[in-house]
Amino acid sequence: MASLGSLHNDVIHDAVLDYYGKRLATCSSDSTIKIFEIEGESHKLIATLAGHEGPVWQVSWAHPKFGVILASSSFDGKVIIWREDVATKTWTNIATHAAHSESVNSVQWAPPDAGAVLVCGSSDGNVSIVEFNDDGNTSAVTVPAHSGAVYAAVWAINDGSSRRFATAGSDSLVKIWHLDSVTNSYTEEVVLEGHSDWIRDLAWAPSVLPKSYLASASEDRTVIVWTQERSDEPWKKTLLSPDPFADTVWKVSWSLSGNVLAVSCGNNKITLWKENLKGGWELCGGIDE
Repeated sequence: MASLGSLHNDVIHDAVLDYYGKRLATCSSDSTIKIFEIEGESHKLIATLAGHEGPVWQVSWAHPKFGVILASSSFDGKVIIWREDVATKTWTNIATHAAHSESVNSVQWAPPDAGAVLVCGSSDGNVSIVEFNDDGNTSAVTVPAHSGAVYAAVWAINDGSSRRFATAGSDSLVKIWHLDSVTNSYTEEVVLEGHSDWIRDLAWAPSVLPKSYLASASEDRTVIVWTQERSDEPWKKTLLSPDPFADTVWKVSWSLSGNVLAVSCGNNKITLWKENLKGGWELCGGIDE
């Protein structure tokens, strides 16, 4: 059985399972996206999606209530939305979002209660929000977000139908935005300062509790966990570890229950962290590649 990596001709930048854990989408510097069917410990390549003209940085599955739909973001400045025809098992490009003038580094579907909506972050410093309307067309708004590149844009997972997301990038800032119901425009809610270098990733924890957890990973070799008890209270910052990591921290990801944080570092190691009763964070596991 071939490894997933051998089925791409270059570096794999992202790999994401669908809602049911039965499909895996990977994307690569070879400008393609590959879809695998997963069963137990085996996998089978079922589709190769070609349409981008540069490295593909990130992929995101829509909730199955909207169909079998995948979004991809690329160095070519485009976001492509792909849909599978369940009857014929064929994939087609149903929309191309080309509002950005530079690389689109991040793409993510909103929680399903908020609708079929994408947030996209670009090296042009802007964030765009793309909405799929009932008539089948798309509408988009662009928000000037950061003074440099935007490397991460993520929706608040535990906010139900609200439109709230966080962004971060090369200006070392984390910003939180929300859709103002009066003006119907996206407004900057708060700016969080704590990193001293480019922020490469953000992860908003899924939680049924009022408390929000947002993790940020940076080239300054630190991870900060930002917490907010209630929406009307200030955000607090806690360093995940008092000592810097061995290398750039590229990715952070929460467990489905939201109580364990996985941290991927430039030294090819993944560490797992859990909050203790005192509000600090403790190493609880790790993986060497």
